Amino acid sequence: MPTHPLLLGALLLTGGEAMLTLMAAVIKHVSPEVSTAMVVFLRNLFGLLALVPLLATHRGSLFTSTRPGTMAIRALAGLAAMYGFFYVIAHLPLAEATLVKLTTPFFMPLIGWFWLKERIGRHNATAIVVGFIGVLFILRPGTDTFDPDALVGIAAALLASVAMVAIRGMSEDEPPARIVFQFGLVSTLVSAVPLLWAWQMPPAHLWGWLLAMGAFGSIGQLLITRAFQVAPPGRIGPFNYTSVVFAALLGWAVWGESLLVTTVVGSLLIFVAGVINLRGGARH
Repeated sequence: MPTHPLLLGALLLTGGEAMLTLMAAVIKHVSPEVSTAMVVFLRNLFGLLALVPLLATHRGSLFTSTRPGTMAIRALAGLAAMYGFFYVIAHLPLAEATLVKLTTPFFMPLIGWFWLKERIGRHNATAIVVGFIGVLFILRPGTDTFDPDALVGIAAALLASVAMVAIRGMSEDEPPARIVFQFGLVSTLVSAVPLLWAWQMPPAHLWGWLLAMGAFGSIGQLLITRAFQVAPPGRIGPFNYTSVVFAALLGWAVWGESLLVTTVVGSLLIFVAGVINLRGGARH
């Protein structure tokens, strides 16, 4: 029996989020000793090196593009989002830093509607509302526990949604390997510019962690890129929320971060939103 595109997209996205959560944990581990600018560059550099084996099978096809404008938007928006996300990872608890990224799916259907003319269905709209309520439970705006640094993450989420919808816009013309490779190439070159005035040699004992960071990031990007090519971003977007489970577990196990009741309630609402979205897409 063939796998339903929405189910396959959800599974790929969940796997990609697991990889990116591991990457975030490594970033948090090295951030006290390495600047954000340096971490972003090394993540891109090592991620690009991890993609070198693709050159053997794809050769020159990785350097061409039928949609260069969209490819550039995807790369630059994704890089800007990376700077924002890496900043909040360094300044917030891991679970909190991951949670601000969860606003990305709320922007995606709107950008998909404006850019790709994708329809926002009733189930999709319901999932967005339920998911947004879940994020409010988790972030707790207006309380003493809300950190303004989370706003940087929300801005990054908006940029990330642009990058993800751009992937969807190229789904019929560009293979995942080309999209990920060109993102790695462009982001490495652009993120090298700030190092002209912010170069820092990382301590020797962190190089293994930095290499792992790049590998986790590239695998995650490949999985997520494929996910958004097999299914519309607005439909499977809520499965980005699985990252909160991975981040909460890592935060508790490694840094002793505790889970608040509001976080648990918000996570459950987010899961419900994902189920609503998936069921609605299957019926459609």
